[in-house]
Amino acid sequence: MDRRSFLKVIAATAGTAAVGGKTAAARPAADPDEDWAVLVDLTRCAGCRMCEAACAEANGLPEPDWSDDFSYASQRKTSDHQWSVVNRFDTRAGEVFVKRQCMHCLKPACAAGCLTKALVKTDDGPVVWNEDRCMGCRYCMISCPFDAPKFEYGSANPKIQKCQLCWQRLEDGGVPACVENCPNEALTFGKRSELLREAWKRVLDDPDSYHPHVYGEREAGGTSWLYVSPVPFDEVGFRTDLGEEAYPERTRNFLTAVPFVLVLWPAMLLALRRATGHEEEEQPPASHFLGAPTGDDGDGSSSHPGGVS
Repeated sequence: MDRRSFLKVIAATAGTAAVGGKTAAARPAADPDEDWAVLVDLTRCAGCRMCEAACAEANGLPEPDWSDDFSYASQRKTSDHQWSVVNRFDTRAGEVFVKRQCMHCLKPACAAGCLTKALVKTDDGPVVWNEDRCMGCRYCMISCPFDAPKFEYGSANPKIQKCQLCWQRLEDGGVPACVENCPNEALTFGKRSELLREAWKRVLDDPDSYHPHVYGEREAGGTSWLYVSPVPFDEVGFRTDLGEEAYPERTRNFLTAVPFVLVLWPAMLLALRRATGHEEEEQPPASHFLGAPTGDDGDGSSSHPGGVS
């Protein structure tokens, strides 16, 4: 790749990030505790899966297939055609049902890893995917500690699929479809700061019913989905090894070197190559060194077959 081609690639990448139709607005610097959030109370979930059906209907997804696994015989993950799933766990407190979906991190690793800003944190908190910006690199899938983004491998026009916290409903003054259709009030929607206060109030008011921890308050820098549970969270399939630091913060020092690698390093290599090539052009022929034969035997004839020296 010559210098002109390299600059074209850089310009094309920057242009890709700038195009787009109607998309979700990236958020400015704001107080993350004022993000919209959802509190999930696992002591109240009955495993009815109405949230799954509501999510599918609101987002134009296929109806959940409950024919084979409604008995909760297997642990399901979210997929490209199902953004929300409910699983059952047998714990020391008995059966516990757990709803899982994208956690909508306060500092999402998927958005930080997206080269074209197809995934962004919106003004009110939801992490959403913009179709017209995505180039299909799938770095978001690798980056996410919660395994939320899914790729449509079987589609001719593949998309990244995941819960978007019904952000368009929020813009219209509504609430997420799963929250609206939960019959047991296991899901509560509101500002994150208010939900944290409510979560800890439940834990402290009834310590015999709740494990003393609010999942999502600090995990991976904090998330917009918060959970309270009757048992420790490792018993109900949650990762407890994430730490409190946001994942993008872990790569900050590395990412500051990216502009140098992309722009300055190729220029340095080009300059070095030119300098090396110039030296080679000025070097005398090999026959000038160490008494090498000149190809002339003194009678004007060559000592090599075919006259090649």
